[in-house]
Amino acid sequence: MAVSRNLDIMIDSFLDGITGAALFGKLRRPSAPTVLFDSRSLGEALPEYLEMLSKSTRRNGMRDSLHLLTRAYERSLLKQQLQTVHQSQEEPGSCDRLIGSSPQMQRVYHLIRRATNLNASVLVTGESGTGKELIARAIHNLGSRWNRPFVAVSCGAIPKTLIEAELFGYEKGAFRGAVGVREGYFEQAGDGTLFLDEIGDLSLFMQVHLLKVLQQMEFSRIGGNKLIPLRARFVFATHRDLAELVAEGKFRRDLFYRINVLRIDSPPLREHPEDIPRIAMHFLLQYTQVFQKPMEGIEPDALELLQRYPWPGNVRELENVMQRAIILATGQTVRAEDLSLNMLEEDGVDCMSEDELLDHTLRQVVMKFSGTYGHREATSII
Repeated sequence: MAVSRNLDIMIDSFLDGITGAALFGKLRRPSAPTVLFDSRSLGEALPEYLEMLSKSTRRNGMRDSLHLLTRAYERSLLKQQLQTVHQSQEEPGSCDRLIGSSPQMQRVYHLIRRATNLNASVLVTGESGTGKELIARAIHNLGSRWNRPFVAVSCGAIPKTLIEAELFGYEKGAFRGAVGVREGYFEQAGDGTLFLDEIGDLSLFMQVHLLKVLQQMEFSRIGGNKLIPLRARFVFATHRDLAELVAEGKFRRDLFYRINVLRIDSPPLREHPEDIPRIAMHFLLQYTQVFQKPMEGIEPDALELLQRYPWPGNVRELENVMQRAIILATGQTVRAEDLSLNMLEEDGVDCMSEDELLDHTLRQVVMKFSGTYGHREATSII
């Protein structure tokens, strides 16, 4: 007998003369979804199982039996999901989809776990490409709202003339072109999580409306009078310095205090380079599957180069570099020459010693000539 995480019990009934039906009858776990494997032919095994099913159906009724089976299956799925959540909470080197075991990332994980089941607003700050949305999703996925909607909105990507309608929704005929009722993001989030990214790009006009919604916890669609309760929890994010915007009069001070209840700073990648090898390997495994190009790993010289690069584009740039490296790689591993040259151009002499830079440049030249002359001829030319 084998135990599975998804189905509580799986039985191989070819056990020294004990049939699967007989063993199943001795079990005392009727709520557990059970799979029976029988090595006998269908003609031999079917009568015994039909008799067992008939007794179960007469006792509970077919509808009740199906209902119990459905409930048991749902419970097994829920148990698996909860186990995944607990594993991600206990794993020191990761948190949901975030990766890294550095002190900077451990601080982020600690704040995420403090925020998961709070109804207070959370403000995530950090440079572009540091994973602010992943932090917001981790807060959502690890909390009690994990099975509710997660709605992500980039305030900077929506034209100022449309963002009110996108957030609040509108009634039919509220304005020209409103041919029907539309639920806004406040409504779509339900009792899940609404993630408002680039909150610093909101106009002062919209800041007033947002502040009112956060204070009263209700809103109405454009063109409507019915007040709709706001049930979603808010996570805000920005790459801008909101305190500086407040000082310049570009962001409302009262709104800043309202959204800045719990603040999580997403560190730039250059501040925790010890996490780069693991993040790079994550992208390597991910995109070798996407590109259907098996790769075995990353060479030490390439890892060293990745860790010494300042990463102005942070994790998003690292992801792009790894994609390109996988595509350009001619072997089973990513080498330094597979990485983009702009990494050297931006980092300059601080990135490599003169000997390393010369060796890297010669490799690049050999690769370039190899396309025309072949590798052996190109090497002899150099």
